[in-house]
Amino acid sequence: MIPITVTAGETVLTATLDDTPAGRDFAALMPLELTLRDYHGIEKIADLPRKLDTTGAPRSYEPKTGDITLYAPWGNLAIFYKPFANSPDLVRLGAFDGSLEALMSNPTVRFERAE
Repeated sequence: MIPITVTAGETVLTATLDDTPAGRDFAALMPLELTLRDYHGIEKIADLPRKLDTTGAPRSYEPKTGDITLYAPWGNLAIFYKPFANSPDLVRLGAFDGSLEALMSNPTVRFERAE
């Protein structure tokens, strides 16, 4: 497990990335500032600077509230604030440890490895 922080405005959120090729590859991009946008009233998405390594990832994933995921075909980050159906090509990267409220009103966020 890889602990990270996500700063949204004045709020610092904690999350944990999975110890998988995709989770480790996402952590390697940090520190990383992204602009989140809403997608279908279910998730916040952002473009990543490059595709991530999805070696060994399951072919689909059923996201839960708080999950940090990668939609592999588009190569974008997706943070779910509502649960969703099992989705092909969705790869779990990790999850937030608590509330996502700060993400709802702060489109610019900074991802960093926790010290």
